[in-house]
Amino acid sequence: MNKPNTFTKKIDIKLEKKLREDLLTQGFEFFEVPYALFGAKKNNIICILYRSGSLVVQGKDKDEFIEFYLEPEILKDFAYTHPESKIDTHSRIGVDEAGKGDFFGPLCVAAFYADEPIIKKLISLKIQDSKKIQDTSIIKLAKELKKFPHHIISIFPKKYNELHKKFNNLNYLLAWGHVTAIENLVQKTNCENIIIDQFASEHVIESFIKQKKLDHLHVKQRHRAEEDIVVAAASILARDAFINGLERLEKHFNVTLPKGASQKVIQAGINIIKEHGSNIMDEIAKTHFKTKDKILQNIDND
Repeated sequence: MNKPNTFTKKIDIKLEKKLREDLLTQGFEFFEVPYALFGAKKNNIICILYRSGSLVVQGKDKDEFIEFYLEPEILKDFAYTHPESKIDTHSRIGVDEAGKGDFFGPLCVAAFYADEPIIKKLISLKIQDSKKIQDTSIIKLAKELKKFPHHIISIFPKKYNELHKKFNNLNYLLAWGHVTAIENLVQKTNCENIIIDQFASEHVIESFIKQKKLDHLHVKQRHRAEEDIVVAAASILARDAFINGLERLEKHFNVTLPKGASQKVIQAGINIIKEHGSNIMDEIAKTHFKTKDKILQNIDND
């Protein structure tokens, strides 16, 4: 969708001083405009503030100026750069996990709290579902997100395998992780509104909520919950924890651990067992995966 050539927005006239000072700092040159408090120009951007409070921005570089300065600093409104989204700014905790489908590495669950100011910050950071972001960007974004209330649980393979034997069901293990993260963040924030990316029947989470005596919470489970910006933030923290956890295991055991559960992972598993023995699998991998059986079959056939 093409943006209009001219952007116009009414602002509080009391913002004139801040706007003027900020533009001066950014290298704008000022000029007089009839019926205006000032006009300012820099390269391909013209910014005019009229006495009526109408702020007009023109020029081919205006979109970046609006997105990275005007919206977060002056307008406190992101309707121009996010016209399609109806941004829900009520306080809530979002929860998501990473590593569930990866044979090697931990299972990580993250809970993230956001109120209206934090949600606006998430928008300015362009937070979205971690699956749409490269790992290098995940790590940078996670550093920003960790400035806000959150709780992360990293279940490394040894503990993961013990819990899986106890629950005998991945969804129950996931529910335990989600509710434990929620419980910790609720204690920090007193927030009672929770949104979770649904991974099983609703009663699975509900049963753990009751066990933890958290029945007073308003828990919403939905598919593709990462479309919610707070859940997306949680997904980034969970992914970051998984990436860091995988690297820790690689360094500790001096092995290479590919992500996922592909043929590349199977070959890596074969190489690792040949060098370190099969007992290492319990320390680095989720041993209930069929991937383990494929690795062992290939070794037996050698």
